[in-house]
Amino acid sequence: MHGISVSVIAPAAYLRDFAAQDPATVHHVAAHRVLSDPEYRAFFAEEAGLGAAVIVDNGVFDLGRALPADDLVRAARAVHAQEIILPDVMHDGPATIRASDLAAKQILAITSEFRLCAVVHAAGDREWLEVYDHFASRDYTGAIAFPASRSKESSTDLPKNRVAATTYLEDHGLVVPGMIYRLLGLGRTGHLELISQRAHTWISSVDGAAPVLLGAMGVRMLPRGPYNKPPTPRVETVTHIDPGQFALIRDNIQVVRDAAGCAVKIRVVR
Repeated sequence: MHGISVSVIAPAAYLRDFAAQDPATVHHVAAHRVLSDPEYRAFFAEEAGLGAAVIVDNGVFDLGRALPADDLVRAARAVHAQEIILPDVMHDGPATIRASDLAAKQILAITSEFRLCAVVHAAGDREWLEVYDHFASRDYTGAIAFPASRSKESSTDLPKNRVAATTYLEDHGLVVPGMIYRLLGLGRTGHLELISQRAHTWISSVDGAAPVLLGAMGVRMLPRGPYNKPPTPRVETVTHIDPGQFALIRDNIQVVRDAAGCAVKIRVVR
């Protein structure tokens, strides 16, 4: 079965312990951290040099706002990225279209060296399909990403259930040949979702901090569930992890990669 590449999101001080990849494959990185943290920037530039495709996120999830186009380009160049994720607005399709269209125009006025990735947000099924169709038909779109649902309740709505959304696209022949598709974050069912998503050979990557954050809290991720995620701190606020939890964190990372069918291992950095 198809494998989905897993990009582990880790606190800056622990990138070499948990995020280094063998082989270096795909990394999702935060633009604002690239610009503000020399060690963070150096790590991902090194991974790019080893062959990883580096994807620069726009900052809206962490900052509440996307960085300006010139900052996104500057961050992408600093880590030799291949792709920039365009600005998006949670649960608001029309606002996401406006933000992405404008940012794409601004970035392309500076350079065409990066693939641009649009994120599908919407308040309901009809809006979700309209937003997807918009991005799938734009000349600037080289990749499309689907964010994780943060809802605690189960739903079959396309904006709230990525398995339903990706299944709908495949069943209705809406997957665009040559387009790169990504999953952003782990949602309500965590790594268990990836077992289903692996059936879609067109899904390229997923990122997530859950295996690191949960492991640091002493929570083990079970291969077949159940998946219960207590509240976790934001990854950039974590400055110390008890070394006694390192083995559990690595086990959690392997559980996520096994669920995704990802053969990448943690590279031993000496």
